[in-house]
Amino acid sequence: MENSDQSHAFPLKDRRADALGNLKSLPDEIICNILDCLTPRDIARLACVSSVMYIFCNEEPLWMSLCLKKINGSLEYKGSWKKTALHLENLPNEYVEDCRKPLQFDGFSSLFLYRRLYRCHTTLDSFSFDDGNVEKQKDLSAEQFSREYDGVKPVLLSGLADTWPARNTWTIDQLLLKYGDTAFKNSQRTPGKLSMKFKDYITYTKLQHDEDPLYIFDEKFGEKEPGLLKDYNVPQLFQEDFFDVLDKDSRPPFRWLIIGPERSGASWHVDPALTSAWNTLLCGRKRWALYPPGRVPMGVTVHVNEEDGDVNIDTPSSLQWWLDFYPLLADEDKPIECTQLPGETIFVPSGWWHCVLNLETTVAVTQNFVNSKNFEFVCLDMAPGYCHKGVCRAGLLALDEGVLENIEKNMSNDKENFSYSDLTRKEKRARKSQESENDKGISDGVSKSYNLWKQDFAYDINFLAKFLDRERDHYTSPWSSGNCIGPREMRDWLCKLWVGKPGMRDLIWKGACLALNADKWLECLGKICFFHNLPFPNEDEKLPVGTGSNPVYVMDEYVVKIFVEDGLESSIHGLGTELEFYSKLCEVRSPLKNHIPNVLASGILHLENGSYKIDTWDGKDVPDVIRKCNLGPQTGTNDVFPFGLWGKKLFEYKKAGSPECVPQSTAGSTNIWPYLITKRCNGKIFAQLRDTLSWEDVLNLSSFLGEQLRHLHLLPYPSFSNSTISDVEQNGELPFANGMDIEYESDFPAEWKFFARTLSRKKKDVSSRLNKWGDPIPKMLIEKVDEYLPDDFLKLLSVYEVNGMKRVSKPCSWIHSDIMDDNIYMEPCSISCSDGVAPLTDNGSINGHNNGGEGKSWRPNFILDFSDLSIGDPIYDVIPIYLDVFRGDSRLLKRFLESYKLPLMRKTSEHGLMTGDDKFARLSYHTMCYCILHDENILGAIFSIWTELRTAESWEEVEQAVWGELNNYVGFA
Repeated sequence: MENSDQSHAFPLKDRRADALGNLKSLPDEIICNILDCLTPRDIARLACVSSVMYIFCNEEPLWMSLCLKKINGSLEYKGSWKKTALHLENLPNEYVEDCRKPLQFDGFSSLFLYRRLYRCHTTLDSFSFDDGNVEKQKDLSAEQFSREYDGVKPVLLSGLADTWPARNTWTIDQLLLKYGDTAFKNSQRTPGKLSMKFKDYITYTKLQHDEDPLYIFDEKFGEKEPGLLKDYNVPQLFQEDFFDVLDKDSRPPFRWLIIGPERSGASWHVDPALTSAWNTLLCGRKRWALYPPGRVPMGVTVHVNEEDGDVNIDTPSSLQWWLDFYPLLADEDKPIECTQLPGETIFVPSGWWHCVLNLETTVAVTQNFVNSKNFEFVCLDMAPGYCHKGVCRAGLLALDEGVLENIEKNMSNDKENFSYSDLTRKEKRARKSQESENDKGISDGVSKSYNLWKQDFAYDINFLAKFLDRERDHYTSPWSSGNCIGPREMRDWLCKLWVGKPGMRDLIWKGACLALNADKWLECLGKICFFHNLPFPNEDEKLPVGTGSNPVYVMDEYVVKIFVEDGLESSIHGLGTELEFYSKLCEVRSPLKNHIPNVLASGILHLENGSYKIDTWDGKDVPDVIRKCNLGPQTGTNDVFPFGLWGKKLFEYKKAGSPECVPQSTAGSTNIWPYLITKRCNGKIFAQLRDTLSWEDVLNLSSFLGEQLRHLHLLPYPSFSNSTISDVEQNGELPFANGMDIEYESDFPAEWKFFARTLSRKKKDVSSRLNKWGDPIPKMLIEKVDEYLPDDFLKLLSVYEVNGMKRVSKPCSWIHSDIMDDNIYMEPCSISCSDGVAPLTDNGSINGHNNGGEGKSWRPNFILDFSDLSIGDPIYDVIPIYLDVFRGDSRLLKRFLESYKLPLMRKTSEHGLMTGDDKFARLSYHTMCYCILHDENILGAIFSIWTELRTAESWEEVEQAVWGELNNYVGFA
């Protein structure tokens, strides 16, 4: 009794205030978030500051986060996340292996830390889950599935996997025995990729006590272990998949092996691109929760970027949502639920929110697909803009307060031309509110839960399409980084569907109108055809072809290209330069002219007062419609081609690294489109033939490209005087690069002034650009990019003097900039493709797609698309040829160079180089610098071809592996 009195006389003192000092006013969650931003060494030091800080700094979830931020590749778990993180710091073993019992302190309590600790150590065995209210079906016919469930509501199916070998072999023990040394990718919200050998992962699952455990979520499991693909087959109900027309390199990830321990799972999300999915469980139990499209679950926040429509979701972990949020829901607000058992397959329709919690260790396989029911939704999701993306996922909650009334008014007044470009919030946030939206596809058994939902929102394609920003266009607007495929792949996909599925063209056309504005461009094409007395495109020809960045139509004997890429100013310079180039070809009678399609007509289509008008234009002078947009030359030059090569170079310089420098005085210019009509080529593009060509044909192609690039690079380019550059500088149109006073002597070659200054400007934001592109570019290399690139790009030119005049060791020439596999045409020929053999006539080409030719020999005949013409270092043209056409095959590069013969850098030792740095004498270094500074994501292609370079520790390593062959090239003077 006396001891008890003493304990009441001396109550425990709350040590938080004294131990945290000025940080005491911060909630525990904020303190943990701050610690999460520090390094492991900083955390170790902070742990010594006070007792409470010691507690915060020894939390396993903190060390898990610190560890996963550092990992980019294979992980070896050391029994705890703190030990694993310290091991990654390369500390002496005595520090890492120290197993001293953690210190204990009284007088401190934290509800936040307690809840996290509870989530880490709770088990789900005692949790009671009823059967749920997702409908169950067995022996469902394809007709019934299409009518009642596909695109409508989820369904839990049994019997689909009964005959799979995986039904018996996909157990943890058997998988461990067969694939123990295989490294599978793990899913976790981390900056880098994370993988573990399966045997190490199973060891981790037995030791871990994580609130959000790692789980295997590997989309490449079939490539790593093809035997796994033989253990199951796609159920008949889900075999229609429009992505099947894409090759494996272009197709987005679509199938995953999923293995996870108790408490792991997938947090709330909508599947990418609004695809549908099926998921078959082979062992264990999963708990599913689902909400219809547009209804954001409690605790989830949706962010939609205004610029490109990229969607990010803030959501608690699956376990946290079930423990902390689910109990707060009223019965009418609870999700549709079910417990999935081994052998059962759940179908999740397009746009449905779902969350999955593993009740015990589970093994499953899942696939996403695009079929006739969700195709239009997928196309809509890839359309540029942001408003429609938010509405598809968050319903009308994605809109600002008060905006909905205006939207409804606009819809009723202008249903055909509705635009939402006035919704200009940088970020849209949509939260679960007391109001809920209606879902019209809920079965009678669960519809009572949704009776209170508003009737305004409908997951209907016609309704959702109203939220498209019609002012944004697929060809000119930013492409969302969250889209599952890129813009080129999107165009290629639609083209292949158009050719491969002629019976579904009505549906494909609707999707193309949503994603590409195909109806708008067809209307423009019709006006051009009428003006030039060309036949209107037939059914086969009304969809733009190819993967290029401008709408291109192949009809009968003609090809029409409408210039739209990067806006009017870029387009008018693209056409102007191309027309100047054709003029020069004819003037000097270059042999290259025989391998370029003949130009038949060119002009400018524009919309005035609701009517289309056309002005013919041969590239000379400044058309009135362009002059009205204030896009004429500002320097007073007397160039015959004012929008030709040098005008384009000035424009490229102004926008390089500084988009804000591009003039904005182009009001109304979105209704102006330059165009070019050329003679149609016979044969097929190389991209369609790649997999069927013989090695001899590919070698011949390499030689052909070398010969034609030789002709191109020998073609004289228009002169541009230093005095004109001086006038430009005085007018303020050519400010110093990077804000630095980089001055060039008056006798420095004019073309190289543009070259060096443009590269300097591009270097200014190179790190942010590479970070934006992200994977597969290694983060460690991005951090080293500035030190790899030269501080002065004059050093790339190896400047020397002759008789007091500055000279450059590099040749300067016209460059195509974009010779890729879809810009090379080939024609069938008889057994030998040597000169003088007439081509075969039975090519059967339809809309640029030849269905015949298998087993024949092919020879190259045309190079297409000179709209990206520029002037500069000829090495620029080697980059796309080697990476895209040759796919990194050094044998083809060597053959190309043997045919090319021109020197890529002159020897200047007799003149005395201005720099003695050896790296500037390497062609490989020059080329690598151009790859890094390229406007396109060239590095993504490099690290996709040479996957082993993703672990490279230096740019020099990448340079030598990719471009080392160039250092052996001398050329012929």
